[in-house]
Amino acid sequence: MTFQGFKREDFDTFTIDGLDERMKAIQTRIQPKFQEMGLELVDYIAAQVGNEMYLHIAKHARRTVNPPKDTWLAIADNKRGYKKHPHFQIGLFDDHLFMWLALIYELPNKQEIAKSFITSFEKIKQLPDNFVVSLDHMDKNSIPIQDLEMKHLERFRDVKKAEFLIGIHVPAESDLAADGEKLIDTAKETFRTLMPFYQLALQSRN
Repeated sequence: MTFQGFKREDFDTFTIDGLDERMKAIQTRIQPKFQEMGLELVDYIAAQVGNEMYLHIAKHARRTVNPPKDTWLAIADNKRGYKKHPHFQIGLFDDHLFMWLALIYELPNKQEIAKSFITSFEKIKQLPDNFVVSLDHMDKNSIPIQDLEMKHLERFRDVKKAEFLIGIHVPAESDLAADGEKLIDTAKETFRTLMPFYQLALQSRN
């Protein structure tokens, strides 16, 4: 089956009331598409990085009451998990799709990674104009790359719960979101553009 992209119904999953009901829709509507998309992207990223990469699809297993506001796939170089490692992410909120290089608070060496990103601040600022930054993976709002300031990276370094995710948003209503082939091409291009920063994060991890 060829990946078909995401329809309005997929984004509307996050308007369904109830944890069980929303999780069932995530599992039936979205996760099969993540599987299709992710398998192609894992191979692509592995070829770019030069070592094996692994696909993880969010299970939201810890949730007992509140239904998830978003869901995602992650691609990392660790088979057991991704949260403690720099990783690539694709996911959906109710109004947009995101593609990130994700550095989240579970990283054990977050300070070292932040310091290397501070040193590379000017290179980060030279990313394409459509790139955005998130400082919290649970917040669907983002900062345009043009508005990124050194203080944001310093906060990432100094605040334990602070995060740094960089990539693009694709509006739910856009033609791109619904075009599977173009969406995968866009993901490849986005992750290729972010690859130097992924490698920088890996070097800082060691």
